[in-house]
Amino acid sequence: MFVPCHRGGSSAASDFKGFTLLMPAVSVGNVGQLAIDLVISTLDMTKVGYFYTDCLVPMVGNNPYATAEENSTELSINAEVYSLPSKKLVVLQIRSPFIKNKYRPFCETLLSWVKSSRCARVVVLSSSHAYQRDDEQLLGTPLRYLLTPDLEKAVGGLMQELKWKEMEKVAAYPGINDTDKVLHIPGGGITKLLFTESCSKGIQMAVLLKFCSEGDNIPDAFVLINYLNEWLQLVKSEVNTSSQWKIPSSWRLLFGNGLPPALF
Repeated sequence: MFVPCHRGGSSAASDFKGFTLLMPAVSVGNVGQLAIDLVISTLDMTKVGYFYTDCLVPMVGNNPYATAEENSTELSINAEVYSLPSKKLVVLQIRSPFIKNKYRPFCETLLSWVKSSRCARVVVLSSSHAYQRDDEQLLGTPLRYLLTPDLEKAVGGLMQELKWKEMEKVAAYPGINDTDKVLHIPGGGITKLLFTESCSKGIQMAVLLKFCSEGDNIPDAFVLINYLNEWLQLVKSEVNTSSQWKIPSSWRLLFGNGLPPALF
């Protein structure tokens, strides 16, 4: 459940009527989480609370978006909520993997919060294994989107104008029955479950994902966040480039650099 912190004020931090909720799926390469980092850091979003759940592996660390020594010792946990009222944007950042068999309870709790907080729509940033694409998915862009029926009515035309490519359904039994198609997102974590549950509950949700492989996934995060920016225009620019996004200080630790002294 959502627990507001004093910084945002309990009443202001619990009602997100008309806001867009942006969140990652814990998926291959952690691409969604890296992209969310860029949003929070670039827009200098304020932490307004935590998402308390037993569905994620517990963790604690120092402030991943520290800009000075004064705020580097602030603690962060596995699921935190950030807000930017001027853009009607609220962000849920997830920093640890899910505990086995906890996908469904998390989705139920999250979607219940979405309804109670009166968010207008949810945008999930995700990724999927590049090596498990079918022949059709090998063509063109590695970026895909999905819209629930309720959101399709509102923004489906815009996606067509942007010439975005919808995530293809694949044969449920390849080579046996190619006419029976299903949604398949290998490596996508909670993405498929969250999307299908939102469809059945009438929640407006979009999934934006990129096909990728494990490794240095920072370039994938920039591609995904620029893809999102084509739609939501979080930062204004004529051409989407990586230079318009502010890299958070925590990214210095991604590949085994020493722990910051402030942590101790």
